[in-house]
Order: sequence, then structure tokens, then C-alpha cells
Amino acid sequence: MHHHQVQREHMLPGGGAASNTPSFQSILAVTDLTARGNRAVERAALLAAEHGALLKLMYAPADFAPFAHAEAATALAGLTRSMASRFDVLVKQVAGPSGGLVQIVDEARYVDLVVLSHERDRSPGAFFTGQPVERLLRQLRCPVLVTRLDTRLRYGRILVAVDFTPASRELVSLAHGLDPTAALELFHALNTMHESKLRYAEVSDHAIKTYRHDSMRQARERLFSLTDSSSARRNRVLSAIGRGDPARQATVQQQHARAELLVVGKRRAHPLSDFLFGSVAQRVLCWATGDVLVMPTDRRADSPSSVVISRKLQDVR
Repeated sequence: MHHHQVQREHMLPGGGAASNTPSFQSILAVTDLTARGNRAVERAALLAAEHGALLKLMYAPADFAPFAHAEAATALAGLTRSMASRFDVLVKQVAGPSGGLVQIVDEARYVDLVVLSHERDRSPGAFFTGQPVERLLRQLRCPVLVTRLDTRLRYGRILVAVDFTPASRELVSLAHGLDPTAALELFHALNTMHESKLRYAEVSDHAIKTYRHDSMRQARERLFSLTDSSSARRNRVLSAIGRGDPARQATVQQQHARAELLVVGKRRAHPLSDFLFGSVAQRVLCWATGDVLVMPTDRRADSPSSVVISRKLQDVR
């Protein structure tokens, strides 16, 4: 395993807040009504309380297959009352016939965040079509928080995996917007494929070391640029650099930094491409030991707030 970690602490000038920090006005929590699924509901309720957001609760089987559960509505109603009482938030129960994948995708169009739990499906069907959460991620255009940990008061440390594309700034802003009080650490994994090509071409060791040094320097500069322009209202942001597979190194760094939450981006890809190669987000979900926040990097053009307003107008009519 290639993992050479270089950690830096950056001072943010002024600690001022930027205007592009995302807000969470509506959160959808999806549960299969198991203890694991209901922990995701608790995390969603905690976030709703922190952001003053509307919490929507929805039942769905673990595999998101359309299936009518006779007692689901009653159990969900009890959970709705419990969350409203415990966290002092406005909670709405989403009524639906089956809680299938299509219904989740439709309801997610009107919220700013989807929260659910994840347990690996080892069935033959999941091998070919992907894990339930992976199938969902292919269709959603809003951030998805996949929970594994027991609900705590708040996230203490958030690790953001960046690749220096334009979407990296959005990831940093998203992490800060989710919990402004959490310690923030940015992580980038250097691609070792180019170095391997140089060795294959029998380039001198000196040239390879020079290339490695330049790559590290450029990565440090880009990380500093991200922290310098981030919307974090804090004085310090940590950064770390690894070498090797981005998904593997990000999960290793999550454990090393003891970050309860790992934030990653996901590009939209054809299901066949995900099956053959696996996206970074997909592999992170497989290996991560903590919670994972996945943001589609090709976000929907219509803003969540405009869609919510449109839905409210439809409700009034």
C-alpha cells in the first residue's frame, strides 16, 4: 500500500464566512424500521434540529424493492412522533404505497439532503446491479449521508477528500455547512500511476524523485488554495496528502484522523462503468468505517429552495 502522509495546518485569513455555504431546509430520512435504519433517522433529526430544517421520514425495505409493509405506516407514525418530541423539530411522514427506489428518488427532488443507513447486500442480484445505496446514488442530485456510527451529539472531525477539480470547493463548503463547529481536514491522494509509467520507461531515479517532489509541492499549494478560499468559519484547517488509490487512502486517513465523517464527490457514470471499475465514492462506501457524505458533482440545475417553493405552491392549489 502506498501511503505517505504529509499533514499541514493552515491559518484562514479573518475566518470570515463566504456566501456560498449551503443551507439545509429540508431533510429526508429513509429507514427500514430496524435499529440500524432508525439510527439514520436520529442523525437526520439531530441535523434538522441544528439547521432548523423540516424532517421527512420515509419507509423503504433494505433493498429498496417495492414492497407493501402492513405495519410500516403505524411504526413510522410512532417514529415521527418520537423524533418530533426528542429533537423538537417539525417532522412529516411521507406516505407511500411501497417505499421503492422510484419513490425515494421522486421525494429526494424536493429536499436538500437524504440520510439513510447502509448494510452490504451480498445477494447475486446486488453483485450485478450494485448495492442499494449505489443504485440510489446514480439517480439522486442532492447530497446523501450514509450512516454507520451511533448518533452522537455532533461530528467532531470531518475529512474531505478532494481531487482539485472545481467540485472540490463545493465539497469543502458542503462539509462546513453540514456542521460548522466540526474540525475540518482536507485530504488528497497523489496518483502513483504516472510514476509507475516513468519507471517502466526506465527514467532515472533522480528524475522520478524530482517528479515526486514537484507533485507534492503542487498538491500542498492547491490544498492551501482550497483552505484559503473555503467558507469555514474557523482559524485552522488541517490538510494531509497520501499516495495511491484515492478511495483506499481516504478511508485509511479517516481512521488515522479519527474522523467520524468522510465527504466525497461522485461523478455520474453508466452502471456498467461502475460495475467494471467502481467509482471512488462506491469503493469508499465499501471500505469506510465511519459515516460518508456523498455529493454528486453534476448537481441539478434547479435549486432545492426553488423546487420546495414550487411544491408548496402545488400543495396550496
